[in-house]
Amino acid sequence: MQAVPAQATGHYHERPVAPFLRDWFSAVWVHRLPEAAAPPVVVAPDGTIDLQWIDGHFRVAGPDKDPQTEMIAAGAAVIGFRFQPAAAAAWLGVPANELLGQRLAIETVLGRKGRLLGTNIRNQPDLAELILSIEKSIVDHAHRGVADHTMRAAFRLIEAGPPLDAPLIPWLGRALVMSERTLRRRFDESFGYGPKTLDRVLRYQRFQRLLRSSQASTAMLAAEAGYADQPHLVRESRRLTGSTPAQLERMLTSR
Repeated sequence: MQAVPAQATGHYHERPVAPFLRDWFSAVWVHRLPEAAAPPVVVAPDGTIDLQWIDGHFRVAGPDKDPQTEMIAAGAAVIGFRFQPAAAAAWLGVPANELLGQRLAIETVLGRKGRLLGTNIRNQPDLAELILSIEKSIVDHAHRGVADHTMRAAFRLIEAGPPLDAPLIPWLGRALVMSERTLRRRFDESFGYGPKTLDRVLRYQRFQRLLRSSQASTAMLAAEAGYADQPHLVRESRRLTGSTPAQLERMLTSR
C-alpha cells in the first residue's frame, strides 16, 4: 500500500492548549484515521517535537530532519501536544539531539515519571473530555525545567527568514550574541540539529503557508519563501517529504 502524506488521510484539526500549559506547549491537535484500512502515512519534518497520546499511551515524536513513514491503526485517534519551540528538551530533561528521528514511549524518556503521566487518564468516547483529562495529567505530572527563551527567539528569527544575502550562521551569531560553536551546540540541544537544517525545514513550512493563502504561481511562491528558484524548491520538497510539490498537491486533492 502506497504511503501518503499524513494530511491526505483521515481528519485533522488543532486548537491552542489550555492556558495552564501554554508556557510549554503551543497547540493540541487530533488526527483521526479513517475506519477503513489506513495507508502508511508520511510525516514531514516541521521543526517541532510532540508529546502524543495513542491508544492509551504517551510517546515522544521527533524532532525529525527527514520524512518518517508510520503505520497507524485504522480508526485510531492520535492526540498530539506540540511543544513550544526549544521547550521540549527542558520539559523532558533530555537534549533534543538524543530524540532525533525517534518515536519513544514516554517511560523510556522519563522513567517512573513517564509511567505516572498517564495513570489518571481514562479513555472515553467524548474527545473534548479526553483531551481535558490529558491536559490535567500533563500539568500534574510534568517534569519542569526552565524553558530556553533565547533559543525560542532563535527559532522565531529563522521562522521569519534571514535577510536577503545574509549568511545564516554569522547573522544568527550576531543577533543572539553567540559564538558559532556555542550556537551549534545550543541548536543541537534545543532542536536536535543545526541552524541550517532548521532553516531548511522552516523555509518549506513558510512555502506551504504561502501556498495555502495565495493564488500566485509556484515559482513566485518559491521566491517569496526564500528559495533560489523553483528547482531548488522541488529538490527540498523531495528531501523533506519524499515528493515534489506537484505530487503532494495531487495526493491532497484526490482524497
